Amino acid sequence: MVETPKFVYNLILLIYIFLFIIICDSTYLPTTRICITDKDCPSVKNYIGRCRKGYCQASKLR
Repeated sequence: MVETPKFVYNLILLIYIFLFIIICDSTYLPTTRICITDKDCPSVKNYIGRCRKGYCQASKLR
């Protein structure tokens, strides 16, 4: 009887941990810069700045 609520609680906790890791791994650039070439965009740790459609976007390094 108690095993079902424990399972649900653990499942919710596990999902929350994975979502937290995904959110922390993403990057946030506070200002979107206007660019012409890739050199105009800043590079952040584990991410490289690239110019796409006139705006900087961060792409994760592999």
